[in-house]
Amino acid sequence: MLTNNIGHRLRVHQAMIPRNLKPFPYICGSRMVSGYKPKSNIKESYKILELEEGCSLDDIRNSYRSLAKKYHPDSGSATADSEAFMKVEEAYRVVLSDVTAKKKTSENNEEEEDQFKSNAPQHRHYLSYEGVGFGTPSQREKQYMQFRVDRATEQVLEYRKQRLESQYAMTDLMKAKDVKQSKKVKITQAVERLVEDLIQESMAKGDFDNLSGKGKPLQKFSDCPHIDPMTHNLNRILIDNGYQPEWILMQKEIRETIERLRKNLVQARSNLGGPMTPYRQKQWNRACEEFIEDIRKLNKRIDSFNLVVPLLSRQMVHFSADKEIVRAQKSYEALMANREASNSDTKENEEENIERFGWKSSLLKWLNLKLK
Repeated sequence: MLTNNIGHRLRVHQAMIPRNLKPFPYICGSRMVSGYKPKSNIKESYKILELEEGCSLDDIRNSYRSLAKKYHPDSGSATADSEAFMKVEEAYRVVLSDVTAKKKTSENNEEEEDQFKSNAPQHRHYLSYEGVGFGTPSQREKQYMQFRVDRATEQVLEYRKQRLESQYAMTDLMKAKDVKQSKKVKITQAVERLVEDLIQESMAKGDFDNLSGKGKPLQKFSDCPHIDPMTHNLNRILIDNGYQPEWILMQKEIRETIERLRKNLVQARSNLGGPMTPYRQKQWNRACEEFIEDIRKLNKRIDSFNLVVPLLSRQMVHFSADKEIVRAQKSYEALMANREASNSDTKENEEENIERFGWKSSLLKWLNLKLK
């Protein structure tokens, strides 16, 4: 059992050494396992590696890497030196051997102390191999290798399963996409056939006989290469023959309607006149209610217009009935002010005429009386 533990510890320490380095001698007490004898002593090796005694293995490896990059003859740096690199490599081996020997000696001392203290099994030994297996370390190692093989097999099967599932999912997705594309193509072809049938039917009825360009070749209306010539020619033909898009007609209708409603409201207020009696106020409230209802219908028309207009900047907002009523009141007041101003101007002109031509009119009246 002691021999197996020593062999296991030797394998562990050897695994801690980088693989690109040659095996170094293990030091047990004052006797060396191999015949390798360092040319320099341990203190000089620590000094070459720029380290102090008691450093860790990571510090030793990091120092060796930095110095190797600095002095390696193939590095191409200005400090490259083969002799210095050989010294660094030899010092690295000596220091690593010293640290490993010290660590091994301390572990042997701890093991001897543990034998005197207790014979209970050390549970930390069973923390290796991911806690798999039982028995001696060699038996547990075999069991752990079999466990890794089984786990790798399960992972491969799971990967193949996921790959097949993804392939089936992609196949179903491609099928659905092909079905959707085929439906879209069928709908497009059906619409094109319908349009062509309508055109042929209209030509047979003579609906195109009144066009000014009948029987003449189409002119190239635009030289821009970025515009589809067929679409541009069709739009130009429609415009030249009085056809307009639906949204333009709706926009024109909305503007005409709101102007007509505004004029009617101002006319209704003018017909009532002033001052406002209870009867006239009742009639004005009735006219305002009718105006509010007309504005509500017009706003619905605006909603339909916003759905078909191609540009966002061309959309319209709703009209406010309250604001329109206030606007009508102000228009009526301005109209009354203009009328009063014109009436005052007319009276002033009449008075001036009387003052200027008063004696002539009186003379004409006296002559008329004499002739009678």
